[in-house]
Amino acid sequence: MNGTRIGYARCSTDKQDLAVQRETLLALGVPPERIYTDRGLTGTNRSRPGLDQALAAVRAGDTLVVPKLDRLARSVPDARDIADSLVARGVKLALGTSVYDPTDPMGKMFFNILATFAEFEADLIRLRTREGMAVARARGKLRGKQPKLSAKQQKELRRMYDSAEYSISDLAEVFSVSRPTVYRTLNRVPSQ
Repeated sequence: MNGTRIGYARCSTDKQDLAVQRETLLALGVPPERIYTDRGLTGTNRSRPGLDQALAAVRAGDTLVVPKLDRLARSVPDARDIADSLVARGVKLALGTSVYDPTDPMGKMFFNILATFAEFEADLIRLRTREGMAVARARGKLRGKQPKLSAKQQKELRRMYDSAEYSISDLAEVFSVSRPTVYRTLNRVPSQ
């Protein structure tokens, strides 16, 4: 028996489309009902329900098919861990049209090179994101989450609290905010 082909596809954001990856998996012989997906999860996040389902679905003699290695993992240790656990279970790993063979030194080297490039690409994305945020911050465009209360409301909340006539719960109700917001405001605004 040749085993079942189980497919896995992933995209990093909810706005991205999995259609191309699905079509690739179908062209590689994966039945549509055997394709597991994750949407909005990065490859660096090891907690991926779709991947967990795909890994649970494969049995000895089956083949896990991913369009590209970077869809499976974005770090060398994670890629190695997944590949080693599949091999230990007697499951083949297909990266596109290439089947990973851990007993072949060239195949092993090729896999490690692909994993290194996937990790490198993830590192570049993080670097560009940090650089972009630094530029936005320098231009005053990235300010973080704004307080729920205006400066005037924060001063009034502090004044009311200092009067000892209002409890934290009372203040939360008066200003229509949560108790943690009241505590944060009191920590931010000094007593008069």
